[in-house]
Amino acid sequence: MSRIGRKPINIPNGVNVSFVDGVFYAKGPKGELSQSVNSNIFVDINGSVITVSRKNDEKSNRALHGLTRSLIFNMIEGVTNGFSKTLEINGVGYKVQKQAKNLVLSLGFSHKVVVSESDDITFEVQGSNKIIVHGIDKQKVGQFAANIRSKRPPEPYKGKGIKYDDEVIRRKEGKAGKTTKK
Repeated sequence: MSRIGRKPINIPNGVNVSFVDGVFYAKGPKGELSQSVNSNIFVDINGSVITVSRKNDEKSNRALHGLTRSLIFNMIEGVTNGFSKTLEINGVGYKVQKQAKNLVLSLGFSHKVVVSESDDITFEVQGSNKIIVHGIDKQKVGQFAANIRSKRPPEPYKGKGIKYDDEVIRRKEGKAGKTTKK
């Protein structure tokens, strides 16, 4: 039995959940999310507790059991508290500005890179080198942060580029220098 799949999910106050026709819905103070669930996975809502079970012990159903539970848990967490990812920009002359609903990045290119907010993803800028991406869908927040990071990934020699705040960049030495023969 899946250790993650067996864990019950507590529904916090202010969150409404329902499971109708193979689709799980969660509505809370931050917004509303829905997720389709495989027909071999059962979602049972009893009062303020959700339990996820599976039809049988086939390999594909065992894999979906823990996945479905995690997706439902992340939906409830998202509509309650939301998710965020923090990015840092390192490098001489590299900076970020927020103009209306756009993020304007100066990353050493001959042009400025502009990234626009979407309906469910917002960002805030702290100082000139920190970006915080906010949203209720964990997958969309992570993907949006990865798209921003891909504009200038960190390089291993000087560490210049866009990195996650908790990311550690393995640094490399530069050229070893010329050795002389005697």
